[in-house]
Amino acid sequence: MTNANVSNVTIRPEEVEHFASLARDWWNPKGPMSSLHQVNPVRLEFVRAAIDAHWGSDIRMPRPLESKTALDIGCGAGLVCEPLSRLGAEVTGVDAAGENVSAAAAHAEAVGLNIRYMAGELASLNIGQFDLVTCLEVVEHVADKAAFLCNVAESLAPDGLLVMSTPNRTAASRVLLVGAAEAVGYVPKGTHDWSDFVTPAELADLLSEAGLEVTQQRGIAYRPGKGLHLSDDEALNYIITARHA
Repeated sequence: MTNANVSNVTIRPEEVEHFASLARDWWNPKGPMSSLHQVNPVRLEFVRAAIDAHWGSDIRMPRPLESKTALDIGCGAGLVCEPLSRLGAEVTGVDAAGENVSAAAAHAEAVGLNIRYMAGELASLNIGQFDLVTCLEVVEHVADKAAFLCNVAESLAPDGLLVMSTPNRTAASRVLLVGAAEAVGYVPKGTHDWSDFVTPAELADLLSEAGLEVTQQRGIAYRPGKGLHLSDDEALNYIITARHA
């Protein structure tokens, strides 16, 4: 769905500055972004299953995204782009922070992956449409969520697959993801503003306004002894697939 009134500016400058300051340590699994390294396998498990379901690929196929294009929005230093590239996709990563893009490009080159990285607002880059679009832990940092999701929808090919994840706005997430997580250093201080979290119903409504429909939804939960895992419990975080309605 195209909206001529959609703004090109959806990212807050202070958010860009915050994440740019973390760029050089992004790939350190014991550094300030350790929480992303811990949740990434769980997210990628969901992404892989969604790919197989959407395109009817066999889970045993090592490169189910061969001949397909993928876009990771808010790519950071490339924690999602690199696995998508290894699954066979021609990958583009977009991030508002130039420092993140530089770190991502350097890491991809070092491990021999050909990934296109671009810095800036999605709407201003004019990069076309993609078969797969991922947008993980991003929408909670966006100022104009409706405008941003219209831009996301416009980047998705007509028969494409969108995967998004984000914290839920619940009492539990306020205590654990913001208060406790920042207090113990699990996430860097200032990473989250609980009031910016989006509930599943709110996200579904925003996606619907952008011409997309949610097709699957799971929670990402934590349990001692099991760690982070896909679950029916959406109190802390959830991940969805969507497609054009």
